[in-house]
Amino acid sequence: RIEMPHPHEEHPPAFWKSPTAIALCVVAAVAAYFLLTEHRAHLAGILPYALLALCPLMHLFMHHGHGHGGAPDTHRPPPAANDKESAP
Repeated sequence: RIEMPHPHEEHPPAFWKSPTAIALCVVAAVAAYFLLTEHRAHLAGILPYALLALCPLMHLFMHHGHGHGGAPDTHRPPPAANDKESAP
């Protein structure tokens, strides 16, 4: 007889909740702390280049590319009430 698994059966815990993953995260946090504190001068030298590299990325993400798909101009203010009366 083949038994079907029941949905209420217990599953093993997720990897990120296991003791191994928690220990790995702690070790990674300690390593990152020491890397940042000991190599701060090296990181400061890279900062101007990192800012320059961010410029094209910000341009792409802030403008959502250059294909606007023919969307109407949403930056134009709506016409004033007196403009409608003077229209022929």
